[in-house]
Amino acid sequence: MAKPALKGPKTAARPVAPRRRPAPAAAPRGPRPGTERLQKLLAAAGIASRRACEAIILEGRVQVNGQTVAELGAKADPTRDEITVDLMPIHREAPVYLLMNKPKGYVTTVKDDQGRPTVMALLKGVDARVYPVGRLDFNSEGLLLLTNDGALAQTLSGPDHEVPKVYLVKVHRTPKPETLQEFREGFRLSGRRLKPCHIEIAEKGDNPWLKVTLTEGKNQQIRRMFAAVGHPVSKLRRVQFGPLADQFLKPGEWRFLTPQELAALKSL
Repeated sequence: MAKPALKGPKTAARPVAPRRRPAPAAAPRGPRPGTERLQKLLAAAGIASRRACEAIILEGRVQVNGQTVAELGAKADPTRDEITVDLMPIHREAPVYLLMNKPKGYVTTVKDDQGRPTVMALLKGVDARVYPVGRLDFNSEGLLLLTNDGALAQTLSGPDHEVPKVYLVKVHRTPKPETLQEFREGFRLSGRRLKPCHIEIAEKGDNPWLKVTLTEGKNQQIRRMFAAVGHPVSKLRRVQFGPLADQFLKPGEWRFLTPQELAALKSL
């Protein structure tokens, strides 16, 4: 008879190590306190309007602590970071607000690729890096706002803020009443309907002066409107920009805004 096999001693079960819970994901780092978007900082330093500063960033002309930044959304702290444009340090300037009576024969830009004179040549004794808000074409004249306040410039130029601008326009022959009414209701130009404008005859004659109020500013809008209906413009002068008007400011002259004018402008 076979002997039953002897059973060895029972071995103790190995302890099972507890499962480690995965470490919680690190919270994404938010922007450092005191940081602002680069385009806002550049505009505040008087480099250009905020929209123009966005283009400067995309062109790769901006450096933060020696590193080129070429994408929008980047932020920096002006008190801790070194910010340069074309390797030149920027400095936040005190806001400056100027009203100019632009004469004919000047471009409303800081620089001109064609070498034409710009309105900056008329600013004698202004150290701040101001720039024009909006535009008046080469052959037009009248009131022009210049500032280094990028936030205000962006507000006044934005499509959501319908800042009224009043022009005196001398045209060839008197337009028919129905033509003027078409302008008042919203003229269709280049396949797009423009916003209605206020228009009236300011001075009668064979080639009358018309008073035109716009709340938008398409490129050479008034000249193109009247040319499209057979009444080309021979003279164009802006006499009011929002609440700003000054009939005594001579062509080529400029002055600082008064506190009352600035308050009215910022309330738009």
